[in-house]
Amino acid sequence: MEMFVVYYITVTIVMWWTWRTLKWVWLKPKMLECYLRAQGLPGTPYTPLVGDMRNFRVLMKARSKPINLLTEDIIPRVMPVTLNMLQTHGRTFFTWLGPIPIITIMNPEQIKQVFNRVYDFQKPHTLPLVRLIATGLVFSDGDKWAKHRRIINPAFHREKIKSCIEVVSEWEKLVSDQGSSCEVDVWPWLVNLSADVISRTAFGSSYKQGQRIFQLQAELAQLIILSVQKSYIPGWQYLPTKGNRRMIAIDKEIKAVLRRTISNREIAIEAGEAPSDDLLSILLESNLGQAQGDGMSIEDVMDECKSFYIAGQETTSVLLVWTMVLLSQHKDWQARALQEVMHVFGNKEPDTEGMSQLKVMTMIFYEVLRLYPPVIQLNRAIHKEMKLGDLTLPGGVQITLPVLLVQRDTELWGDDAAEFKPERFQEGISKATKNQVSFFPFGWGHRICIGQSFALLEAKMAMALILQRFSFELSPCYVHAPYTVITLQPQFGAPLLLHQTKGVP
Repeated sequence: MEMFVVYYITVTIVMWWTWRTLKWVWLKPKMLECYLRAQGLPGTPYTPLVGDMRNFRVLMKARSKPINLLTEDIIPRVMPVTLNMLQTHGRTFFTWLGPIPIITIMNPEQIKQVFNRVYDFQKPHTLPLVRLIATGLVFSDGDKWAKHRRIINPAFHREKIKSCIEVVSEWEKLVSDQGSSCEVDVWPWLVNLSADVISRTAFGSSYKQGQRIFQLQAELAQLIILSVQKSYIPGWQYLPTKGNRRMIAIDKEIKAVLRRTISNREIAIEAGEAPSDDLLSILLESNLGQAQGDGMSIEDVMDECKSFYIAGQETTSVLLVWTMVLLSQHKDWQARALQEVMHVFGNKEPDTEGMSQLKVMTMIFYEVLRLYPPVIQLNRAIHKEMKLGDLTLPGGVQITLPVLLVQRDTELWGDDAAEFKPERFQEGISKATKNQVSFFPFGWGHRICIGQSFALLEAKMAMALILQRFSFELSPCYVHAPYTVITLQPQFGAPLLLHQTKGVP
């Protein structure tokens, strides 16, 4: 009798898991596919488990060759699969991330609805590997997002922006050693510059520990990209491969550094040290209110610190590097930006009060963000049947908003959409977009990036200091090869020729 019971339970469990697996691998995806096709949506046929992950080979092939900065669009290199779908199936279609259908939306009115209805179209649950990097405000939804945004907002004050004079001084030394000109790969310098600003903003006087976290997260991001590019195999991330072991070790070290930094700060506060106004102090002060439900737990604090690094540092560094690359190619706009900086600041060190007067630089940054958005697409998840325009979408699908494609779309921006023309923004974003949601490098609406103004202010400060001291042009060694590692980066760096000018317009 006992053997029969054991046998019955075993068979029941096996049948239950078989059914669950069959439903996950085949039945639910095929049901969703039929539902979408019944709506008139075109898309790729579903391949069990793998979905369209095999198309990584197409992406890798596209990345294997650099492109011409002036004559070639970056989309075929950065988003070749999505571009092919757009050209083949039109402006709304679906592809597959494993067993999940991903619907691409390019209609500005539908994009506006997605951004406005934050509780209907939520951030998708992050992949296990992505959670190693960040799970804070950037990936939160609902009441948790609202509470965390309210708590964190005071960290983004103008007086938090620190001068990048150290980097500019180092460049001046390099140029002086060579005479009056020098080739410098500005990309690693700009990465370190923005990392330093974010570290100081997050940890104040403890910014050295913050810099270590950034170094570890940068390595972790590279390992995650390599892992995701492998075939879609359930449980792959749990196998004890060399890369997976290293990712686990990095995650442990990041948490250890954060715990140690938090502990030291708590000890200092208990000893009567005046609280700082950096992000960590703001989060820890919030932690004191957790018992009343108004604050964050220590785990929340750690998640927000990690998110702050990846979102804040990456955004500013890529904005600065693509600005310098494009101004190297468009000397007329470099000259206009310099003239404006000299008019506002002269040869004095720029201050935050004068940043609002840099109208030309604002136009330039907007155009750089349009052509080279830090994040090339944004995803949202649907958990129940939802209307979106004339579409009825089932729960279980995701939506992707292809920022790069929309912001370079000739139907929305004209035949010159791929060209660098900052004058588009001369009368502001609303005029440039004709009041459509066709420009959203920082998101849009309620979920717009909390650090948008901070990132632009930091970038303005850095560019003003650079323009006061240097003119710059592309080095003969420069290779134009944008690619994505979380954000849109220069694959082979950004070697430029710096010429010392001492602020002479």
